[in-house]
Parts: sequence; structure tokens; C-alpha cells
Amino acid sequence: MSYHHAPPLFSAPNQPTVLVTGAAKRLGREIALTLARAGWRVAVHYRDSVEDARKTVADCAELAGASASFRANLGNETAVRNLLPNVIEKLGHVDALVNSASTFEHDTPQTFTFAAMETHLRANTGAAILLSQALYDHLAARGEARGAVVNLLDQKLWNPNPDFVSYTLSKAALESANTMLALALAPRVRVVGVAPGLTLTSHMLSPEKFEALHKLSPLGRSSTAADVAATVAFALANQSITGTTLLVDGGQHLMKFERDFSLL
Repeated sequence: MSYHHAPPLFSAPNQPTVLVTGAAKRLGREIALTLARAGWRVAVHYRDSVEDARKTVADCAELAGASASFRANLGNETAVRNLLPNVIEKLGHVDALVNSASTFEHDTPQTFTFAAMETHLRANTGAAILLSQALYDHLAARGEARGAVVNLLDQKLWNPNPDFVSYTLSKAALESANTMLALALAPRVRVVGVAPGLTLTSHMLSPEKFEALHKLSPLGRSSTAADVAATVAFALANQSITGTTLLVDGGQHLMKFERDFSLL
């Protein structure tokens, strides 16, 4: 864990603050920028992408004032338990949490190991639960303050296939945790899931293949990063949503895929 010891940064006393995990690049960065445009101060969590995190912080600061980055390995329980206190020390308070960071490594039932499952469960499930509880405790200490947690899931949970089995199990556990946390942390904290479809390409897909797969949905397009980020912002703003998941995938969860997108 690394952060800078300094007085809290404030651009406005009542400006809401959100911690976004995995916010240095890709979908997490899009979420961070979208929330900054909506007026949130953003705590940018990252693991190894130092320069990307700095850029995200700078871009968020231009949009909404104070922002800062926080390095932590979400597979390490001590680092996870220290993360929110470090954000509070730097930014003064936190009002919401977006669990966007994900470990995503390929395995199948044939190659499955306890070690692979534990790696995914620690980073994708355990970290989100600990951070949600920490947010609850922080808000409770502030009296009447209320907040929200958004957990990024995956349309794969409603359209399962045998690929990325440890990742899928970790997200299935997090989807169940949504329900339990929504009950346990109410009424102070709302807990909402957002499940994208195929959103961004990767090293496993050529641009042409990605474009073709992105069109495989009832709506003729899956989710874009902007779609997902807008849904996260909506979930944080709507005070009547908790204990449920918003699927943002163009309907891909309604179609049967025998393999993961990256392996089709």
C-alpha cells in the first residue's frame, strides 16, 4: 500500500467522494471520469499501473477538483483493510464505493485449482465485502450519513459457460454477497450490482473479431464503457435501488454462448 501523507484535500466541504477500485485504466477509468463529470471527487485505486493512475487522477481533478490515487493489492487482506482509512485520511470522507477491479485469469473445470479459486475470490469477492463493511463503519461514525456500493459483475452469471471458471465463481459469490450486504448494511448503505456484457477488447481478440462479437445480442450491440459508467452513476444517484443487479449488455445474457467471448 502506498499513499502520500498530507492534509485532506477539499474542493468543497460537502462534495461527495467515491472510491473506485481498478480506476487507472479501461472500464474503471471510464467510471472514474464519468463520476467526476457528475461532481464526485474520485479516489483512484490501482495495483501496478502507476502512470495510468496519475493520468486518471489528473483528468478527474480537472473535472471535479481534488482527486488522489491509492495503491493496494486487493488480494492482500491487510492492504484491503488499510485502503479506505487511507482514502479518508487523504480526502476527508468517503460516501460511495465502486468495486470495479477484477482478477480475470483463464481456467476451466479441467485446469481448476484451489489456488486459482482463492486468487479470484480474494480479489474479486473478499475485497469488495471488506470495503463495503469499512464504508458502512465510516458512514456510521459520521452519524446520519448514508452511501452506496456498486459491484461490477458480468452477464456470464446469467449465461454461464465453462471458461474462466474461477473468475465466474468469484463473481457469482459477489452477486450473492450483494443480497446479503444489502440486507446487512441497510438502511445506511445501498448495494447494487452492474453486469456488463462484452465491453472492451483485449489481447485475446482482434479489432475485427471484437466488432463481430459485440454485435451478437438482441439489440445488435453489447455494452460500451460509457453505457456501463452511466449505469454506475445512475445506481449511485437513485436512492430506491438496492439488492439487485442492472444488466447492461444489449441482451447478451438472453443468448446462449458455448464459450467465453474471447474464445469463440
